[in-house]
Amino acid sequence: MTKILALHIVVTGRVQGVGFRPFVSRIAKEYGLSGWVRNRSGQVEIQVEGNQVALASFQHALINRAPPLAQPEPLQIQAVDCCGLVDFVIQHSEAGEVADNHIPPDYFVCDDCLAEMQNPTERRYRYPFINCTQCGPRYTLIDSLPYDRPNTAMADFELCAACHAEYSNPGDRRYHAQPLACAECGPHLTFRNPGHPDVVDNEAALAACIAGFRQGMIIAVKGVGGYHLMCDTTNPTTVMTLRQRKPRPDKPLAVLIPWRGDDGLEYAHQVADLEETEKNLLRSPQRPIVLVRKKTGSILADNIAPGLAEVGLMLPYSPLHHLLADGFGAPLVATSANLSGEPVLTENDEVEARLSKVADAFLHHNRPIRRPADDSVFRRVAGKTRAIRLGRGIAPVERTLPFQFHKPMLALGADLKNTMALGFANRVVISPHIGDLGSLRSAEVFERVIADLQRLYDVIPELIVCDAHPAYHSKLWAGKQPLPILLVYHHHAHASALAGENGLMENMLVFTWDGTGYGEDGTIWGGETLLGCPGAWRRVGSLRPFNLLGGDKAAREPWRVAMSLCLEQNLNWPDCPEDAELLAQIWRRKLNCPLSSSAGRLFDAAASLIGIAHHSSYEGHAAMQLEALSHANSARISLPLIQSDANLVISDWGPLLPLLMDKHISRAERASIFHASLAGAIADQATALRNKHDINRIGLSGGVFQNRLLTEQAMMFLNEQGFEVYLHAEIPAGDGGISFGQLIEGAKLNQVSNVNGAKQSPSVY
Repeated sequence: MTKILALHIVVTGRVQGVGFRPFVSRIAKEYGLSGWVRNRSGQVEIQVEGNQVALASFQHALINRAPPLAQPEPLQIQAVDCCGLVDFVIQHSEAGEVADNHIPPDYFVCDDCLAEMQNPTERRYRYPFINCTQCGPRYTLIDSLPYDRPNTAMADFELCAACHAEYSNPGDRRYHAQPLACAECGPHLTFRNPGHPDVVDNEAALAACIAGFRQGMIIAVKGVGGYHLMCDTTNPTTVMTLRQRKPRPDKPLAVLIPWRGDDGLEYAHQVADLEETEKNLLRSPQRPIVLVRKKTGSILADNIAPGLAEVGLMLPYSPLHHLLADGFGAPLVATSANLSGEPVLTENDEVEARLSKVADAFLHHNRPIRRPADDSVFRRVAGKTRAIRLGRGIAPVERTLPFQFHKPMLALGADLKNTMALGFANRVVISPHIGDLGSLRSAEVFERVIADLQRLYDVIPELIVCDAHPAYHSKLWAGKQPLPILLVYHHHAHASALAGENGLMENMLVFTWDGTGYGEDGTIWGGETLLGCPGAWRRVGSLRPFNLLGGDKAAREPWRVAMSLCLEQNLNWPDCPEDAELLAQIWRRKLNCPLSSSAGRLFDAAASLIGIAHHSSYEGHAAMQLEALSHANSARISLPLIQSDANLVISDWGPLLPLLMDKHISRAERASIFHASLAGAIADQATALRNKHDINRIGLSGGVFQNRLLTEQAMMFLNEQGFEVYLHAEIPAGDGGISFGQLIEGAKLNQVSNVNGAKQSPSVY
């Protein structure tokens, strides 16, 4: 007689919201096993009985045949007494003593559901909210764990008999699919064109929306994580109207392309020149926006991405987006429906109230969105696609660290491109992109996401980590909380984010180049070179500082930076668009002219001096146009290295100014030489510091290194000198990665604080 054994198995990792319990039930029955499976505080708990061979096969299958969206960690297995179980069932979820929660992001519509939605014989034919255990919304839908329907935004949608039968059938791919719905019992669309009757039938609403696109309308469409403003990409007049209304005069607009051809990329090839890594990412389950090179002569209106060589493309990811893109039959603008810099709008009434002067009509649905999730953005740099913005399909980002947090921490991120993050045990959770703090809506969403992630992950922070800038909205918010605060300097966070992502806790040299950050000396940093490791960074190099005309205004008016540099060099700039003599008087008296070493502002100055852009309507505007004009393999100017009184190695940008103003050289060549010269300055400074500090590991972090040309040229020069070079990949190099860096830096500072038995002053208070 075959001996019956019993095992108790705990599966951790991302195993909720991915169809893991139905999967466990199916394979248990496949191997003739009895027992049960249930969710328990973020884990999956299994009791299983059977013969030794079947149990071994079952254990192997739990990992090697897991659902595509699952990320199970090594099994925790314990032999237990047999209970004589005769069937295998899915039990009700239970709360455990210790939470190990993993919140899945929102998933694209899977191939099975897409095929079903396109099949006229299926009852979910053309249903805009079709889903199964392997696809559909998660992060924007979940109220709490365990992941059961009553704990989601679908709780008020009672399953019809047909859906309930699928939900209860272990052999059905919708077995325990929590967002399950159909046209009879699930969410539905409403097309609202002010002044006309609402269109409430799904098919009629879709038809009205597509007809609106053809008529040149701008329509706010509710998706998975928020609304998009959508319109015809081939109609330059409509695109210009959208820009004027939003207002968004220059910033590139994301483009949703229809799925065409066997690989879905037939239309993408018509509008862009794609690299293999970009193709793979466009078609990946994450379905982010991917910045790709525009194809000359494509059908896209020129004002989709004016002055730029790239366009942001994404394939449809939700059933609704598939239906709209396929029905329209051409690319659609799909830009975030928000006011500039704010989180994407999610509520039907709110979007109508706030965008009534932007959108001509609205395509609503009645499935609630619990929290916003903007689209993720990636760009290929140095042969690899790298995160620019963390959002829908990617976030919340969960990472495991090689060390434990001494206490749970909440990191508040930067004030621009904000994300926040939780650090606990040996884990980090990074929120989706929230936006720029400062508006009332941004503050509300910021607080809501903080509260939601604490609840979803069952983490109560004991320490807040935030930027040291005294006027940051995040720091002011932290000061109102009943928790101790650990201050981390902006560029230390950039450096620690790079070190943390690459698993490097030993000494390295990190170039932290961006637009602005509060420095240790109270000045505006942005071109710094830091030596050390998380918790122990020190500034050893920089770009030559300069007094910045107008302070914060200079970020929006590059001509101010250009004039500042010319005054520093005592050079005349005949093309200054303002009164040069008055500006010189203000600069000499140092009225609102703070000291800055910002690399980002150098790019702005170069764009203005060359005559590309005197004003910026969005962050990075001038620098992006400068890069678009440039090419690789140009000559470079060697920038002198200066030893400062503070023992810093300083790269002097002064020799670049005559070149940038030399109209005998083409604008493209001047822009290219500028890029090559700054890339060379990085290598020259690294070489000088290697000789001084015996360091060979180099990191590049900060928003400036989202510039492909600069980064690739810097890497080439550094590699030629024998350096090991590290970049960001999954964590944004810009301010979207600051919260992660704050946690890495904060954990190390807090370790030192506890070892020494005293708080770090003045970083902790």
